[in-house]
Amino acid sequence: MNRIAVYPGTFDPVTNGHLDLIKRALEIFDQVIVGVAVGAKKKPVFDATERVRFVEESVKGLDRVKVESFDCLLVDFVLSRNAHVILKGLRAVSDYEHELQMASMNRRLSNLIETVFMMAGEEFSFISSSLVKEVYQLKGNVNGLVSPVVEEGLREKYFSLKS
Repeated sequence: MNRIAVYPGTFDPVTNGHLDLIKRALEIFDQVIVGVAVGAKKKPVFDATERVRFVEESVKGLDRVKVESFDCLLVDFVLSRNAHVILKGLRAVSDYEHELQMASMNRRLSNLIETVFMMAGEEFSFISSSLVKEVYQLKGNVNGLVSPVVEEGLREKYFSLKS
């Protein structure tokens, strides 16, 4: 039996914290599907195609990782991929309350799915996509927080329009 986990999120953009979680999840699961949420209520800066491309480029060489976008209920996406695990990362206690609520709703929608929480690696516990975008917009250094392809995407998004 393949142990498949779906790691859902907006990934606007994917950070090295996300990548750390994916790599560590591969030690537990046979396959990790990164599910990039299309209809995200967060109003992403990057469109779904860009976000998928950033994740794909960032996970190159990790052969048991697939990247797909989805625009439906998460539980429907998970089950359609023959998975039974939703993988969620926690950075701090503040993440837990929201993630617990989501896990409970997903469990109510399908009792075939379990949510597995993994703590962020200590070196990445402060990183969020929102913080990366804010720092970059203010011309701060995000080297080491995101992959080079994401840093290039940030440069194009925020500074090519202003030239």
